[in-house]
Amino acid sequence: RDAARGLSAAFVTPGVYQGMKLRAMTQSPFGGSKGFAAPSRGRMLAPIGGLQMRGKGNKAAKEAAKEAAAEEAKAARIHFISNMIKDDLESGKHENVLTRFPPEPNGYLHLGHAKSVNLNYGVAKEFGGVTNMRFDDTNPVKEDQEYVDSIKEDVRWLVSGSTDGPDPWNGEVRHASDYFETFYEAAKYLINQDLAYVEELSAEEMKEYRGSLKQPGRNSPHRDRPKEESLDLFERMRAGEFEDGSMCLRAKIDMSSPNLNMRDPALYRIRRATHVMTGDKWCIYPMYDYAHCLSDALEGITHSLCTLEFEDHRPLYDWFVDKVLDSGLIEARPRQTEFSRLNLQYTVLSKRKLIQLVEDKHVNGWSDPRMPTLSGVRRRGYTPEALRL
Repeated sequence: RDAARGLSAAFVTPGVYQGMKLRAMTQSPFGGSKGFAAPSRGRMLAPIGGLQMRGKGNKAAKEAAKEAAAEEAKAARIHFISNMIKDDLESGKHENVLTRFPPEPNGYLHLGHAKSVNLNYGVAKEFGGVTNMRFDDTNPVKEDQEYVDSIKEDVRWLVSGSTDGPDPWNGEVRHASDYFETFYEAAKYLINQDLAYVEELSAEEMKEYRGSLKQPGRNSPHRDRPKEESLDLFERMRAGEFEDGSMCLRAKIDMSSPNLNMRDPALYRIRRATHVMTGDKWCIYPMYDYAHCLSDALEGITHSLCTLEFEDHRPLYDWFVDKVLDSGLIEARPRQTEFSRLNLQYTVLSKRKLIQLVEDKHVNGWSDPRMPTLSGVRRRGYTPEALRL
């Protein structure tokens, strides 16, 4: 109660405390000890678990009540993702559980990311599995080694309990850039199967041809160019013969699809930028939707867990995996499952807006205690246990 009054100018609100498992009932408002519920209609409620029992059988009854409460708490923690994984293991669909946490290294982790970290590492641990740490580093313009280092530090702190604790992830840290050559070969395979083509429309023209939620898109004039021509142009794109933005590679799916993500999305764009991991080796980079699903497949991820804004992307995720499977470049077929993202009232969790606060020097960096980043709340004195779901 006192803490809530003292944080009126900070990002945390009383509602946030409830979301972070800081329960009001852990301390009686009248100075009592843990185990008392809040007063109701002017009278004190009994200690949680029932009134003190007397007489024969009291000990046995208390033990039974304790076991029942433990079972009830355990059942309450079961959610649809746990049930799905349990069914997959019991049916023999999977023999083990392998999840992943795939942040983009373009900013610090914030409180919203804590849910994804806890979920991916938590369900894997629950079923005796492991979690890969993979950086989806497909946009070198916005990525920085500082972000890579901070993300690893935050995940160690949240999962292992200490910034310098043991690495909680499976094996070495992975990067989407580790698979750039495979992505490139897969793109060439799609071109040869007449499932992709090189586009020369400008970004504005592509947007116009794409249509809207109420109107179907139109086929690009380059959509039916011979696959041999597209393959030649794509190889020359990699060789650096064309200017940034002059061409891109698109999947050939369905320009009339009600799902805008399926209207011939881009797979590759030309972008001359030095990459943190690969340097200047590449001047074409894969798009996130294309690289993400193939990375999951290459690593053998059994359950690809992401937030609900990617629900409409799932058909595209499946399309890429299904089409590339026939090439032999990947063997696994991961399953994408969405969960609701974590939002906090009166708290900014948009990475774009947090970057603006940092760049415009409204705060003293990403670790400013006023920031809702994991490094910021750590400086405020939060413990990792307070953020675990």
